[in-house]
Amino acid sequence: MIRIGILGHIGAGKSYVANNFGYPVFNADYEVSKIYKKDKKVFIKLNKKLPKYIQSFPINKGQITEAILSNNDNLKKIIKIIHKEIRKKMKLFLKKNKDKKIVILDIPLLLENKINNKKDILVFVDSKKKDIEKRLKKRQNFNSELFNQFKKNQISVYYKKKISHYIIKNDFTKKSVKKGIKNILNAIL
Repeated sequence: MIRIGILGHIGAGKSYVANNFGYPVFNADYEVSKIYKKDKKVFIKLNKKLPKYIQSFPINKGQITEAILSNNDNLKKIIKIIHKEIRKKMKLFLKKNKDKKIVILDIPLLLENKINNKKDILVFVDSKKKDIEKRLKKRQNFNSELFNQFKKNQISVYYKKKISHYIIKNDFTKKSVKKGIKNILNAIL
């Protein structure tokens, strides 16, 4: 099985690119949403660490945002709990898809949390800063302070781009993304 890890700036279109490969995608953001809505054990752990903020189940993203913005250490506490669960879910995904030729890992903190392995093929999604900013501002619950907190916990995008095996230019048109994916698949298959 070939594992392709998708890297890039927040808002660069990583999930869009991941979904266009045509192979099973492990989307960590989607899994986190499900955990907040359905996993009572995670709620209990978060409530224990952050009782002032995480008070009701299902977990409201507003509570998470408030906790993060009040103290950067809270983000680290949340990540520690959530990423343990994400690793479990990813292992299940990989087991379920073990016979697939390729799987796509759409995990925002893939490198930061050392979820990748040395054989993973890293694909960097490259988008213009102004396009990213325009897209982020359109997001329903966009919060620039929260965005800046997340950026502080990430490895530099320049480093991610440098270590990537492939770069896909995402100008937010299907044509450019499809062409980039086709080139990558031709090279690795």
